[in-house]
Amino acid sequence: MSALPSFTVFDTETTGLDPQRGHRIIEIAAVRVENGKILSDAPFHSLVNPERAIPAETAQIHKIRDADVASAPTIDTVLPRFLEFAAGSLLVAHNADFDMGFLEVEKNYCWGYIDLPECLCTMRLSQNTFPHEFRHSLDIVSQRLGLALPEKRHRALPDVLLTAEVLLKILSLKEIRTMEDLQKKAGLKQLVA
Repeated sequence: MSALPSFTVFDTETTGLDPQRGHRIIEIAAVRVENGKILSDAPFHSLVNPERAIPAETAQIHKIRDADVASAPTIDTVLPRFLEFAAGSLLVAHNADFDMGFLEVEKNYCWGYIDLPECLCTMRLSQNTFPHEFRHSLDIVSQRLGLALPEKRHRALPDVLLTAEVLLKILSLKEIRTMEDLQKKAGLKQLVA
């Protein structure tokens, strides 16, 4: 039996909801989870210059404005650094299809070929764990699991730390301790974006 892998829990903040319509990443944060411990003292975090204006309605949600990202590095610098941070781990995100959709488009702005790893979705993991529940947003799942919401929701780093807690709580509830457990008890292939 193989132990659970290392996880890299990550989140992005963006200029909008659809990368196919030109919306871009403006913040990426991540934290490693090793041997069931969240390594919160050594996170990855970067603002990203999207090389376009941040719409006012989007800025109201995450409180990131054009001035905040004006001197930030662009995605061709940030994405390779993020993937280096995540090397040797399984990516994890809440509603992973959203974040991975942005990474898929953003990797085209990077020089050379970038291979994205698979990503475990905590929203799908919640749906698997609580099949009779209708709602699985990060806020609802956190409350369902008795976790406190951070003051600064909709910023990448606080959301990452909350998602990491959700991951560990669900793994504990389902008594998932190995990769085999993750594949059998949670249907790993169905949970990966």
